Amino acid sequence: MVLEAETAGFGASGRNGGWCSALFPASLAKVAGLPGSSRPAALAQHQAMRATVDEVLSVVAQEGIDARARKGGTVALARTVSQWRRAQHEVEAARAWGRGEDDVRLLDADQARSRLAATRVIGGTFTPDCAALHPSRLVRGLARVVEARGGRIFEQTRVRAVEPGRAVTDHGTVRAEVVVRATEGYTRSLESMRRDVVPVYSLVVATEPLPDTTWERIGLQERETFTDHRNLIVYGQRTADGRLVFGGRGAPYHFGSSVRPGYDREEKVFAMLRATLLDMLPVLADARFSHAWGGALGVPRDWVASVGLDRATGLGWAGGYVGDGVGTTNLAGRTLRDLVLGRDTELTRLPWVGHRSRRWEPEPLRWLGVNAGLRAMTFADTEERLTGRPSLVARTMAPLVGGH
Repeated sequence: MVLEAETAGFGASGRNGGWCSALFPASLAKVAGLPGSSRPAALAQHQAMRATVDEVLSVVAQEGIDARARKGGTVALARTVSQWRRAQHEVEAARAWGRGEDDVRLLDADQARSRLAATRVIGGTFTPDCAALHPSRLVRGLARVVEARGGRIFEQTRVRAVEPGRAVTDHGTVRAEVVVRATEGYTRSLESMRRDVVPVYSLVVATEPLPDTTWERIGLQERETFTDHRNLIVYGQRTADGRLVFGGRGAPYHFGSSVRPGYDREEKVFAMLRATLLDMLPVLADARFSHAWGGALGVPRDWVASVGLDRATGLGWAGGYVGDGVGTTNLAGRTLRDLVLGRDTELTRLPWVGHRSRRWEPEPLRWLGVNAGLRAMTFADTEERLTGRPSLVARTMAPLVGGH
């Protein structure tokens, strides 16, 4: 039984930027440093994430879900000297972990521009481990598959408390041997978990369908997803119907981990996203932006996503994906299956299983800290444009945002 406060796909699962990637919010070094983890365990986590991209596509194909998916990989451009150094460092670090050209590779300027003809391209990186898809079509398709197999989805059923053996909803109490919390950016709605996960907003804009002549000038012929090596995260994709979808961070964190529909629309952030995209791709100067939306994603205090099951209480959990959830939720689901059934498998031995992040600070420290971090990443990119050197601010913030 699935208990859903709104409709299946209402939250981040249905209105994200459409990346199904092998990205995990914490670095390999950080995963290797978790209690009971190791270098081989961190690499096993990474390989599981890579395999998950193909697993999602396999499910889509087998179940006939029209998710408009295509595995074109991700091109990450370097458009400043500092970004180019970061790209080089990323590949060097990958090689130090034994990750080869089939995992991530460095692109020179011509190679990068051949995938995405943006302005001021110095080089970039490419990984094949990402598929572009339509997230709402994926989640609604999965909901239909679950119901066809006998699963029951109760929408408009808000859970107020999760306790051993039961979930308390607005309409009554559901009793079960195992209760799994998968509330992500909405975790604060559970009274006892207000400080477990912080909701941070990510916003997205989309163009109307672009003509083929425009796409010939832009590239993304394989429907590669794209970003660049700036500090404040941006992400984009070419949709199956020829739109360009582009999103990023930058919206403020709201006091008390507040989540409201009005926060999905920050006009200043939408304007910033459109300006950023036009700076990258001036060919879009005459394109009409037809859609804009947003939503909350879940961030744990240490930026380490986790999944687990406490056998003593029957309470399970999955989440803290920091925006990397399309693929990671699939891995979490398969892992929870094995945990619930008492299986000892490669999935249940991954280092994120059973991990517990410490809680966020109480307010107003939480509000001050999260918003300071968001502003710091914006300032870091400005600092690099002015100095031509990697940002000292970004280096200082790295331990707080999933880095070493």
